[in-house]
Amino acid sequence: MTDYSYIDQNYFDIKDRIEFAKKKAERIDDVDLLVAIKSASLDEIEYLVTKHGIKKVGENRVQQLLERYEALNEMGVEIHFIGALQTNKVKYIIDKVSMIHSIDRISLVREIDKQAKKHGIVMDVLIEINSGREENKSGVDPSQLEEFCREITAFANVKVRGFMTMGAKSEKNSEYLKYFCETYQLVLDILNKKVHNIDIPILSMGMSDSFEPAIEAGSTMVRIGKGMFIKKVK
Repeated sequence: MTDYSYIDQNYFDIKDRIEFAKKKAERIDDVDLLVAIKSASLDEIEYLVTKHGIKKVGENRVQQLLERYEALNEMGVEIHFIGALQTNKVKYIIDKVSMIHSIDRISLVREIDKQAKKHGIVMDVLIEINSGREENKSGVDPSQLEEFCREITAFANVKVRGFMTMGAKSEKNSEYLKYFCETYQLVLDILNKKVHNIDIPILSMGMSDSFEPAIEAGSTMVRIGKGMFIKKVK
């Protein structure tokens, strides 16, 4: 029988750190945990779902999602697409995912709207913000976010549920906190201007190396991948 005690250890450690970060920030609201499963096996995912009740998982690659879709669907989890998405790949996943996290251009929105209409669904999406203004990273530039939000409201089969950012890679929590706080304030500004069709906003910030400062800054969803499945050396 496979020993998955490392998953147990990681899960409880992450949950404790989430709660500590919330307490530090004096927050009493929930922070949603989405498990990024790019590097995990199906057996590891099933264990995490069965033992710990994980509800949401995120795939980064279209091909991997398609290969594992039936197995993931049988587990009863919400499947989110969290990676960069090419326009010509939208048709392959539109009826298989609950949400697309990486919306960064109108051409992608237009294709999602087109394919969602074919299936008679409205696709939930998150707008990706390039909070670090990095040339080699995807995401909407903060200076263009308001205009982008206005444009996206024209598409009937796309529903903006909130925003996502990666944050510039850093070695220090203080640097992550800076980017996440800037993104939080930017999002508040957008919400106050009502240039969107968002009901209860999701703010997805923070991954394995940065979820604590993200929670401190106001993140409502964290994406944990390697931190959940790593086998720590004793």
